[in-house]
Amino acid sequence: VTFNDATSPETGDVIEIFRGAFEHWAVYVGKGYVPVQGLASVSGLGSVLADRAIVKKELLSVVAGGDKYRVNNKNDDKYKPLPPNEIVQQAEKMVGKYVPYSLTNSNCEHFVNTLRYGVSRSDQVCPQSVDVICAFGIHDFISNFLDNLGVTQLAYLMYEKCLLHNSNS
Repeated sequence: VTFNDATSPETGDVIEIFRGAFEHWAVYVGKGYVPVQGLASVSGLGSVLADRAIVKKELLSVVAGGDKYRVNNKNDDKYKPLPPNEIVQQAEKMVGKYVPYSLTNSNCEHFVNTLRYGVSRSDQVCPQSVDVICAFGIHDFISNFLDNLGVTQLAYLMYEKCLLHNSNS
């Protein structure tokens, strides 16, 4: 695992970019490039609610900007990575295409995990600990807390998607 140091990522590695409250994810395809999902002509809250994104190929240094990043192949112990050349081929085929985008079902972390492992998953949206939270009856507490913050609809939808995802796993 590297943080912007002299160690270069290898082709097919998952790159985690730290954006403060969340992470952005990319797959390294070589020569400094990563394919990324760019939300189609939308910014601000609208970008979170957009339903599609265009895949662009950009330099990792540009995508990361001044943010820290690292190689994070965290799911290698759960899933067998596809061969690097296959990851790159699939990523290159996606460049310039519009793909479905959903904060809860098809975000950048789902995108990179699909490329690397052939499995769509996002721990950022649906952490495995959600089952533990539900077991302790915190569902009502979270619902009331979100109501008080005034972000019930968006956040609660994300929470419910996690419950559904984890119950189907």
